[in-house]
Amino acid sequence: MSTTTFAFIGTGTHSTSKGIYTCRVDPETGQLEQVAATAGLANPSFLALHPVLPVLYSINEIGEFAGAPHGALSAFAVDAISGKLTPMGVAPTGGPGPCHVSLEKSGRYAFAANYGGGSIGMIRLREDGAPDELADFVQHHGRSINPDRQTEPHAHQVRVGPTNRYLYACDLGLDSVMIYAIDAVAGKLRPRGRARMQPGAGPRHLTFHPNGRFAYVINELDNTVTVTALSADGALRELQVISTLPSDYVETSYCADIHISADGRFLYGSNRGHDSIAAFSIDAATGLLSALGCTSTGGKWPRNFALGPDGRVYVANQNTDDVIVFDAGSAGKLQRVPGKLSVPSPQCVVFGSF
Repeated sequence: MSTTTFAFIGTGTHSTSKGIYTCRVDPETGQLEQVAATAGLANPSFLALHPVLPVLYSINEIGEFAGAPHGALSAFAVDAISGKLTPMGVAPTGGPGPCHVSLEKSGRYAFAANYGGGSIGMIRLREDGAPDELADFVQHHGRSINPDRQTEPHAHQVRVGPTNRYLYACDLGLDSVMIYAIDAVAGKLRPRGRARMQPGAGPRHLTFHPNGRFAYVINELDNTVTVTALSADGALRELQVISTLPSDYVETSYCADIHISADGRFLYGSNRGHDSIAAFSIDAATGLLSALGCTSTGGKWPRNFALGPDGRVYVANQNTDDVIVFDAGSAGKLQRVPGKLSVPSPQCVVFGSF
């Protein structure tokens, strides 16, 4: 039976956005065709798919839910033919302003990064994938050196490590990646330490090399990528710090998202302000990066981008209301594909084949 690949686009609903947009992916050209829109959602900014079930999760980036200072996690059943989303339930994330969601590989738990609250929520999922309850909650504490952005913790991303044993939380306010052991039996997060970035770096997102030996952290405030060695006990050890910007660029810019090609040869990071995707080659033995240059995103403020199953790069330009597609050549350089998808305030793109 043939499968259909859909792209789901999360947006900010402060503008004209309806909510989550579902697009069919053309397997030949990579272009996106909108086929559905799920309305009535409050800031469904970041999305994630269940590892087994046809269920899509959305963070609701809000400051209050059910009369309490929480954001929310919403779940939707995905129709494999039409891509239509059917609501399955909503649960609190434990803190205000959630901005990222991820799941562990068994599909029993989802994790939310609460930027506004500087905290992590662990949400139990039912057998059908619907959110059940807040199983655990961890509040971060502290600050760092930036007087405007780092006076308190700001959890910005949660990612489960390659072994499914550890959770990594990038906290921009603490200049740290906080590390937790996942106790799936008790439904708890057990602190396992932290990996400190350079003072004022502002870690935002991280990604793991397919070989499981390296992790790469993109730092929003100082526009760098930190390369780390990933040990068996979950610890991260700094190996390299490299800029995402051209050496002659002196204007304001902020890093956002980071991804690695499926073959592990290239790493990409987005620059908001410079409005580009920075490309790097990865040394297979050491994990170290070599800069390949930057490619304009063709729009403004690339908050998020994704690598599609076809290897193409899909860039969500938040401030110009468009998603633009790029081919990734064998040398890691990006080349824009003609055309674009217009969508209000795009903030996340995820792919699912059903």
